[in-house]
Amino acid sequence: MPIKIPNLLPASEILEKENIFTMSETRAIHQDIRPLHIIILNLMPTKTVTETQLCRLLSNTPLQIDITLLKTSTHVSKNTSAEYLDYFYKSFDEVKEKKFDGMIITGAPVENLEFEKVDYWNELCDILAWSKKNVHSTMYICWGAQAGLYYNYGIKKYPTDKKVFGVFDHKVINPSHELVRGFDENFLAPHSRHSFVSREDILACPKVELLAESEDAGVLLVASKSRRNVFITGHLEYDFDTLSREYFRDVNKGLPIDIPFNYFPDNDPEKRPVNRWRSHAHLLFSNWMNYFVYQQTPFDISAITQSNE
Repeated sequence: MPIKIPNLLPASEILEKENIFTMSETRAIHQDIRPLHIIILNLMPTKTVTETQLCRLLSNTPLQIDITLLKTSTHVSKNTSAEYLDYFYKSFDEVKEKKFDGMIITGAPVENLEFEKVDYWNELCDILAWSKKNVHSTMYICWGAQAGLYYNYGIKKYPTDKKVFGVFDHKVINPSHELVRGFDENFLAPHSRHSFVSREDILACPKVELLAESEDAGVLLVASKSRRNVFITGHLEYDFDTLSREYFRDVNKGLPIDIPFNYFPDNDPEKRPVNRWRSHAHLLFSNWMNYFVYQQTPFDISAITQSNE
């Protein structure tokens, strides 16, 4: 089934070239189907790239999905024009009276700041408080995962000695869990971050469960036992060249940066990297959409109730 995204969104043309079935708002209103309403709080500086990555993964299910893009009002984007944001994105004030089946909160390049020092932290806390009774299930990615674990359960983040940067091997802790159903016992996933959450802190919290981790990169995948929250500390949504672009961006700025671990063939930045995590990325998003959203959310979206977390 198609993913319904705003008319004229640049991601639409990219996805159509990849033969991914997208549907305009105009066409979707003529279909008598209850779509799943997913809101994406996009905190990444490269808005169009992140929109495309997430829409690509959300499209790979038999469900019709209606996407709403959400922006913060207390932070001025340096990389995306105000005109673009005003046209394609909604503010929190514009959506806070609505309910959504699912929400995705992306990463953000603010890992070196304490949460309370982030200029939109208070607004984010308002959105997270609202989501408890207006969103059935929320997926948090990278810094978004750290922020969600901190807000919901008081689980802290810690600085790393050096950037966790590359493609790392992970093991599944609980293969019977719905979120990792169909996963290989070991799988690859990209990371790009300067902070981490502690395995011991996760295991000490009775409301969450550790589902996947790496000896080198640490915790990757955590889910609340209520199935209302999913936390991904890495970037399974990344394209094959995203880490490459991050690496050369820093090199060109003269910043200290290691070659991404286990990423370039023969560890040679001149060689094209290969996407070795795509299938698990699609499976993770499909499992979330199926088991955490579609099979749990009420048919009458207005009946979404308060989460006890």
